[in-house]
Parts: sequence; C-alpha cells; structure tokens
Amino acid sequence: VQLQASGGGQVKTGGSLRLSCQASGRTFSQYPTAWFRQAPQKEREFVARISWNGNTFYADSVKGRFTISRDNAENNVYLQMNSLKPEDTAVYYCAARTLTGRANNNAESFNYWGRGTLVTVSS
Repeated sequence: VQLQASGGGQVKTGGSLRLSCQASGRTFSQYPTAWFRQAPQKEREFVARISWNGNTFYADSVKGRFTISRDNAENNVYLQMNSLKPEDTAVYYCAARTLTGRANNNAESFNYWGRGTLVTVSS
C-alpha cells in the first residue's frame, strides 16, 4: 500500500481544510485508516481513525470539529477540519493497518504511512 496525503495549507483561525489520503497498490476499503499529526518539537499524536466498516474515533482535542470519512470507490480517506485553531498546526500523516487484529489509536498499530502534509493555522 502506498499512501499519499494532500490538502494541507495555511488558514486563519476558524477556517477549514480538507485533507485527502489517496491509497494505491491495494484495495483500501478493508483496512482501518487513521490520521496522526506532529507539531514542531512534539510527539506524534492520534487525530482520528476510521474502521473498515465506517466506525469513527477521534481525539478529544478535535471532537466536534474534525470528521474522518472514506470513499471506497476512490480509495480515499478524508479529514474534514473545521473551526481550526493555532494549536492544530502540525504535519498531518495518514496511516493504514493491513495486519490482522484490531487497530487502536497508537501509531504502532499502523504499518503503512504516507508522507505528511503541513497544516498551518494563524491567529
């Protein structure tokens, strides 16, 4: 599986962006997929996850503002980000799990990663 994240950019506080994670090399729809982010000088942190059957999970910091979704026909997973805050500034990464067993919200749970896309939110 190859993952390509896109859609990052610079917005002002309160703005919106939609990130896209395009998968190639394997059918994406059966695998749990997640978004993580890493701010400068901080650890990588979980943002959102979607299971193969569409169940979604969010970090408390983004609940109610971000929405993860998938388009299986297009082999894409999206992260709609609304009401953005300066603390959302980070490089955002998409990740997929092709291993057996359940995914969780830890980065170690995912074995395929895309290159990040930078999101900058200015005040």
